[in-house]
Amino acid sequence: MVRVFARDGFIDRYSGERLVFPCVLRLLGHLMPEELPWHPHGKMDRCHILHWTLWPSIDHLVPLARNGAHAEENWVTTSTLRNMSKGQATLAELGWRLHPAGRIEDWDGLAGWFLGYVERHPEVLAEIGPLRDWRRAAATVLAEVRGGTGG
Repeated sequence: MVRVFARDGFIDRYSGERLVFPCVLRLLGHLMPEELPWHPHGKMDRCHILHWTLWPSIDHLVPLARNGAHAEENWVTTSTLRNMSKGQATLAELGWRLHPAGRIEDWDGLAGWFLGYVERHPEVLAEIGPLRDWRRAAATVLAEVRGGTGG
């Protein structure tokens, strides 16, 4: 998923809006539970709306139910909320268009900020287990994009 998010420059390809690396939102929900509540099952009445509007997801441009391929060339980054709204429809049916991908050099979804934060505060990796995997994926993909080796 992180490779697709990076390929698309953390841009919602259906709206052109910037999205945020998922674990940044999860971490902020942990650090500020009153201001940015989060729920492990994404319950809309228990989560802040930012978790739905800024959390990137991968959508099949041509839905699987419409004979779309389950392959990277058919995957696009979009917000969780927009992904749910699109459902099995095509862009033409919705009157939507595909926006160009962004450039990871211009916007990394705050993934770089996240990597710096967990380096300075490694205890959060123990407090929020899934962050370890996200950290590894972000470090690897950002290093690849920047010509390094990953971590």
